[in-house]
Amino acid sequence: MAAKPKPRIKVPKEAKIGELVTIKTLISHEMESGQRKDKEGNLIPRKIINKFACDFNGAPVFSCDIDPAISANPYFEFSAKLTESGAFTFTWTDDDGSVYTDEQKITVS
Repeated sequence: MAAKPKPRIKVPKEAKIGELVTIKTLISHEMESGQRKDKEGNLIPRKIINKFACDFNGAPVFSCDIDPAISANPYFEFSAKLTESGAFTFTWTDDDGSVYTDEQKITVS
């Protein structure tokens, strides 16, 4: 892979107590399935984001395991109902053990 995967996240800056907010994430990643062959006929090793998790102030909000059939640049959209201000922590785990994280804060009033 040519470049380090780059997460892109959209979280509202503010919300009202109890409001349902939509969170959108996308990470730029080539997602090699391990089923293709190179020019010499050798299998290209699998390299995918295999786990995604989102926590809010340390409490789990959303998580999933990802299989090789997912497309490149995996996108997730989910909602959360918040009762306090804090930070979302996003974590993507790669097959090679690499972990990519990002954090987004939100003010709840």
